[in-house]
This record gives sequence, C-alpha cells and structure tokens, in this order.
Amino acid sequence: MTDRYTHLVNTGFTATLAKRLGLPQPAILRRFSAGDPLVPGPVLVLGPDTHDGSDSDAVAQHLLGLDLDVHRSPSTGTARWGAVVLVLTEIERVEDLSEHVLAAGSVLKQTARGARVVTLVREPQPDDAPALAAARQAVDGFTRSLAKELRGGATANGLVLAGGAAAGGEGVLAPLRWFLSARSAFVDGQLLTVGPADVPAQDDARPLEGRVAVVTGAARGIGAAIARTLARDGAAVVCVDVPAAGEHLAKVANEVRGTALQLDITADDAGERIVAHARARHGRLDVVVHNAGITRDKLLANMDAARWDSVLAVNTAAQLRINDVLLASDLFRDAPRIVSLASTSGIAGNRGQTNYGASKAGVIGMVRATSPLLADVGGTANAVAPGFIETEMTARIPFATREVARRLNSLQQGGQPVDVAEAVAFLGSPGAGAVSGQVLRVCGQNLVGA
Repeated sequence: MTDRYTHLVNTGFTATLAKRLGLPQPAILRRFSAGDPLVPGPVLVLGPDTHDGSDSDAVAQHLLGLDLDVHRSPSTGTARWGAVVLVLTEIERVEDLSEHVLAAGSVLKQTARGARVVTLVREPQPDDAPALAAARQAVDGFTRSLAKELRGGATANGLVLAGGAAAGGEGVLAPLRWFLSARSAFVDGQLLTVGPADVPAQDDARPLEGRVAVVTGAARGIGAAIARTLARDGAAVVCVDVPAAGEHLAKVANEVRGTALQLDITADDAGERIVAHARARHGRLDVVVHNAGITRDKLLANMDAARWDSVLAVNTAAQLRINDVLLASDLFRDAPRIVSLASTSGIAGNRGQTNYGASKAGVIGMVRATSPLLADVGGTANAVAPGFIETEMTARIPFATREVARRLNSLQQGGQPVDVAEAVAFLGSPGAGAVSGQVLRVCGQNLVGA
C-alpha cells in the first residue's frame, strides 16, 4: 500500500506547504537498488586509536578496502557524510565517550539523506567493574536516543560485541556493512549482539548463492517479498503456503524460479514434507523462514477457544514441530539458518491481541532456546519483529488509526514488505553466522517497546 502523505510532503508545492505549516515530513527512505554505492558519501570512523591494531583502525581499514572515502576526524569542506561509525569497544569510563560522541555530533548537520550512524561496543559482563559496565551500557542509551534525533531518513543502530568477538572479523564486519547499506532502511535504534563465531567472507551481492531456502506463507505480502529477496541474493527458494493460496503460490514460485509446496504447516507431518521436498527437488536445505502467521483479534473478555488456539497453533506450535524435524535431519547440517517472524506486539503487547502477542512472544523465546541447539553445526536461529508494515492487512485499518500508526516511529512512516525481507535475508546469510538467538526489530524505531 502507498503512503501518499509521505510522497506529497516530499514533492513540489506540497513539500513547501508542509514545511511552512510545520507538518511532519517523513523522508523517502534509501532502499537497496543494484549498483548503488554502499554508502552515499564519505564515512567518518571515530574511536580510540591509541595503538597499532586498534579496533577503530581495523574497521577503518576494512572500509577503505571497500573503496569508500574514509576519514578519521571531522573536516570542513567535505561532501555530506554518508555514515558515521563510532568504534567504542575500547572505552573504559563514561568520560571516554565525550570526545567521540561530540565529534560525531559536530557533523550530524552535514550528513546526507539516508545516512547511517553505527556504534560498536563490548557487551557488559557480570564481573565488569562498575565504571566499565556504566560506560558500555551508556552506549546503548546513546544509540537509541540519537536515532530519535536524526532526520532525512538517517538511522542509528549498534553492534554489541560479545565473548571476545573481534572488531576486525567478518562476524562483525558483515553486520556492520548491512547496517551501513540501504538494505537496513527501516531498522532504526536497534542494538544487535554479535558473538565470536568464525564467519567466512561473503559476496554481499549474492550472499545466498548455492543455498536452498524454504519460506512459509510465501503466496503474498511479506512472505512473497521474502521469497523474491532470497532469490535475488542467489538462493533457490521453496515457496510454501496452504492449498487455498495455490494460484498465488505458483505465481510467486515461478517468478523466483523456485518450487512450490502446498502445505498446511499445522499438519503433523509438515516438517517431514518440507524436508522431503527439499531433498527431492534441491538435494539440500540451508535456510528456513517461518513467515506464515494469522491474527484473530478480540479483547480477552470476548476471546473464545477457537480464536486463541488457532493463533497459537499457526504462529508458534507449528514452528516448534517443524524445527524438531529440522534439528533431527541430516539435510540441515551445513551452517543452517532458522529465521522466524515475530512482532513488536510480542515485545510491547497490543490491545485486542493477547493471543497474537502471546504467540509472537513465544516465537522470541523459541529462537533463543533453539540457538544453542544449532551451534555445533554452525547454525543460527533468530527472529525478525516487524512493526507497522504496509500490507493488505494494514490497509484494512480505519484511515485515522492507520495514519497515527504510521507516524509512531522515528522515521514517521510505515515500512514496506521488502524491509522485513531484507532483514530476513541478512539473518539467513553466511555473514550473519555470529548473530544467533537475537530479535531484530524492523519498525523504524517504533515508539512502543524496547
């Protein structure tokens, strides 16, 4: 669905009028287009650089290797900054932040539209000295707050390095590149924890080349966008949906040159049928995206068993049963990826959605518990939690309610299905091998929830 307001306030006379009247002017977001540069301008890398081989130097050297125009200090007369990277992994006191965050602040008025700010910090540990713990946790609050100040479609996100993860390792650098890229357009104010896993270098243009991915609920909407994005990134895609959606399912499968599997995921043998199809048609299975889901909204006082049970059955229980089959299968052993669709309703709750909120919170608990079960084979399990996304479902929301919901995030607009698909594709890629058990919100920094 098109957000006509956003387009009106960014074009011609209506843009001028909106500015004079002081109306919100959400920016047209910088989304991925093949051939576009990773960053729309010079990159400023800030952080302690007091010794050879510092983390900030490692990050700067990597970005230089991508043929980016990298600077280590603010300068006058430069083109508008495309990105600012704050490498704060070596800070020890809150006083250490001042120099670097104020240097970043000094260039924010000279950033390009759709610019990116990314922070890197070490994860606080239980045995940290209080001063060190305070400094590390401070970066969290700084990053989320800065995201709410940025304009022009710019975003701020962060990477939290856990367990000795190396700032110069691909496990950190691949997520950094994703946050800097146009693929993360509707991800804002989010902190993603990155572990110490050994991650191979990947081709960001075709990171899923040679991989086989299954997408449930693929016939339309977000599921179809996920199938298209995975195929764009090189995956052979198995598109799964209920028989009633067979015509739409076949159309999507043909479009992405994949295969279609008509299947009710709540069936007892759904997992076995998915594995058997992947084995017979593709000979392998690498990525499973649990996208299929339903809503049956009612206030709890008016909720009946059919509404409650059906939502939990589709949104949570079916995923658990399919995952049990995947974990036992010899086909799911080569650095596999499980990506589940959660929701901000599962994080912050939503009136009239006790069943849906419970089911999506259950998904979050599921991926956290599944993550260690995949570690021995280099696998990961993560969740993507969309906020307000422009779909057929949100198009049915009454106009006034829909307009308010669109504006209740830092980017002041709804996301597109492709925004969710980009996050899923990233978490399904080899480069996300150090990210597991995480929930990545795709919500434009929705003003509810953490």
